Amino acid sequence: MDLPVAPPAFDATSGPRSWRRADRGADVGAGCGLVVLESVALVVIFGLWFRSGFDLDPAETAVTDSLWGYLAAAAGVGVFALVAAAVAAWNGAVATVVRQAVVLTVIGVVLFGGAEVQSHEDQRCRDLPSAAGCQERGR
Repeated sequence: MDLPVAPPAFDATSGPRSWRRADRGADVGAGCGLVVLESVALVVIFGLWFRSGFDLDPAETAVTDSLWGYLAAAAGVGVFALVAAAVAAWNGAVATVVRQAVVLTVIGVVLFGGAEVQSHEDQRCRDLPSAAGCQERGR
């Protein structure tokens, strides 16, 4: 005796491949986890830059490092976020894609602002080499 097979209750395929989305809980969890990891990486990168301007010796003048290397490290975090967004988009994880887009926007603003500040500082040191902080940096 063969039992009848019911047709699918709802089939929303619009092409040869059905549209699939990632599980909502895993999507949100992955998105939040990536944002936390990328935020920690950015805090460490710019914390090291901020720390470079401190010296506990009162006889020494503390000068922060050039920002270019730290901006390159932040750009590496941005590349990681871009790859994570592409993988999430491929897997249909919409929440992760949105979170990574926000992180990419923040990193882009930080990179643009940091490049402007460091470029201005470099130009000031080229125009007036005796300005505060320019002589020590040239060592």
